[in-house]
Amino acid sequence: MKLVIKNTDTLVHKRLNILKKDVACLEAAWHYHSQYELLYISKSTGIRFVGDSVSDFSAGDLVLVGPYLPHLWRNDASYYSGERTTKVNTIVTKFNRDFIGEGTFNNPNFSKISKLLEDSKYGICFDNSVSKKLHDQIIKLPDLPITEQSIKLLDILHQLSITTNKVMLSSSDMRQYTSENSDKLDLVLKFISDNYASRITLNDIANVACMTTNSFCRFFKKMTNKSFTQFLNEVRIRNASRLLVQGNMPISEACYLVGYNSVTNFHKQFKQIMNCTPKGYRKTI
Repeated sequence: MKLVIKNTDTLVHKRLNILKKDVACLEAAWHYHSQYELLYISKSTGIRFVGDSVSDFSAGDLVLVGPYLPHLWRNDASYYSGERTTKVNTIVTKFNRDFIGEGTFNNPNFSKISKLLEDSKYGICFDNSVSKKLHDQIIKLPDLPITEQSIKLLDILHQLSITTNKVMLSSSDMRQYTSENSDKLDLVLKFISDNYASRITLNDIANVACMTTNSFCRFFKKMTNKSFTQFLNEVRIRNASRLLVQGNMPISEACYLVGYNSVTNFHKQFKQIMNCTPKGYRKTI
């Protein structure tokens, strides 16, 4: 597992590349690339990492990621075990800024789209009401001729640029232009994602990165803009929030399933991260 710069599948110099993916699970590599990426999840669940943002995702997830911004959509562990029969359905649209023509978005007539693309350096998540509205257009994109793809994508970007139902994901500019030390972070993220339900000490995670605890704390803060404890709590709480909407699971059971051994601490962390209590969160869904 290593943070790497990725080319657009096999067509490196193509300005626009749209793929429909029906796969067993999403790729599990922390990565970035030189193109913009509009990712629409029509069927899948898991945890999304974009810059320093940690969020759960499900069907209807629509996110625009800017160039060089590290990101990772990681499914539940069951997706990678081979025991799951359902597949992941996504539409991945990667494009250069000049996909419709050199300098197009420098034209004042396209100022809102230009602002959208600029803001994508933080990652932008659009509300489900937006993804529902655009669902049919996005789903049809892969099957269109390249000219129609360009025209339809321009229209989609226009609609995304004028909606107010969107949030920035990363709290700071986390764009990467070098992969130095990123292999260590990739190992750490995978370990956290696979083991968040168990007890993970600072020594455990520092050993994964082959670093002393002090060096690891400085390294992790620099790479993620968060402390290890803060990051681990976010992963656990985001997973707990998904458990709470999947049925009538007792809150205490969700607490223990995501790695907490204290219901009091679970409630404290949940309220701090989700801005409401577990019970209040369940009522809003």
